[in-house]
Amino acid sequence: MSFANLGLAEPLVRALEAKGYTEPTPIQAQSIPILLEGGDLLGIAQTGTGKTAA
Repeated sequence: MSFANLGLAEPLVRALEAKGYTEPTPIQAQSIPILLEGGDLLGIAQTGTGKTAA
């Protein structure tokens, strides 16, 4: 899966790729679609897994 598949705006996808991020972490892949639909989310994952970036 890529960030583009998550429904992010193209400028954001390009910025992520420019910084070397090509694939979302599991917490990002699971949370971003929910958040983009306006849903609420409580995420629990280990430190360093991308929660803040989600």
